[in-house]
Amino acid sequence: MSVHRRCAPCAVPPHVLERIARNGNDEQRSWALSTMAQDASHRTVRVHNAFLRAAQRTAAPPRLTPTSGPTSGPRRTVGDAKEAEELPGVTVRAEGDNPVDDTAVNEAYDGLGATFEFFRATYGRDSIDDDGMALLATVHYGSHYDNAFWNGRQMVFGDGDGELFNRFTVSLDIIGHELAHGVTEDEAQLMYLNQSGALNESMSDVFGSLVRQFQRGETAEQADWLIGASLLTDAVQGVALRSLKEPGTAYDDPVLGDDIQPAHMDDYVRTNADNGGVHINSGIPNKAFYNVAIALGGHAWERAGQIWYEALRSPQLRPNATFRSFATVTTRQAQVLFGADETKSVREAWAAVGISV
Repeated sequence: MSVHRRCAPCAVPPHVLERIARNGNDEQRSWALSTMAQDASHRTVRVHNAFLRAAQRTAAPPRLTPTSGPTSGPRRTVGDAKEAEELPGVTVRAEGDNPVDDTAVNEAYDGLGATFEFFRATYGRDSIDDDGMALLATVHYGSHYDNAFWNGRQMVFGDGDGELFNRFTVSLDIIGHELAHGVTEDEAQLMYLNQSGALNESMSDVFGSLVRQFQRGETAEQADWLIGASLLTDAVQGVALRSLKEPGTAYDDPVLGDDIQPAHMDDYVRTNADNGGVHINSGIPNKAFYNVAIALGGHAWERAGQIWYEALRSPQLRPNATFRSFATVTTRQAQVLFGADETKSVREAWAAVGISV
């Protein structure tokens, strides 16, 4: 493994970028190194923004009644960085505007709307913070920037390098994944380190996949359970960045290397890189969720997703949660929300990845 490097929640994990920097051609190596350098600075910004939002939550008076769901639609703004690295860029499309002659702008706009609608329609959530937060995205960030990220206030999309990665707005589940980091940040403040960090990444993979399934009307059996399926170019030997169905099988490429995500605690990766392997070991809770979704059947967002969402909101979920403690919370939520059959399915799903409740 590489030396320890703190990372921000980004679509492309640092270990993949490191492999490109080692194995790619001169241009690919240059793009990967530039992306890695920018990702390091984004983490600082995200931590700062997270502290500001936490302070605002603390200062705000408590709600006297539970939220009853959003009363209006999303408030979207898409900016164009024009290959610079300044945010939020020039506003090119705002809420209610017609589509423009820029595919990335329209994809970002539609992806923000699809994610907002998913959380509104399935769980009655009013935007990222459940309080009507405006949704801001910036496209065309940087030159050949091979990533997308949530910085604590907005979404940012690179155009990719065109050789290994397509533009990052092309994948709805990536948009849902990154915005879900904001939901997790708002609800549970899971520490971005070791198992709690892997849970943080897994929650984003789960809801990113569900956003796409919801838009397509797919059942758990019909879904491909891939994250970033349209992100890789045809030059890459792989199908996506990650697979919830079969962690460790998403790609095996001379430049990107092989997918090292484990699907069972027997293969848990202990490392100082990637904040303790947050993008790697997330394969284990990902597989557990897939197991639950398949066992319960139907639309995964209806029961499996509801259990995971309420577990994320539960006061029993601590910022330093482990896989086992999160498994316990999901089991309790299954019992509270549904009953014995669902509880049994959740318990067996975790047992299948080596975690007993």
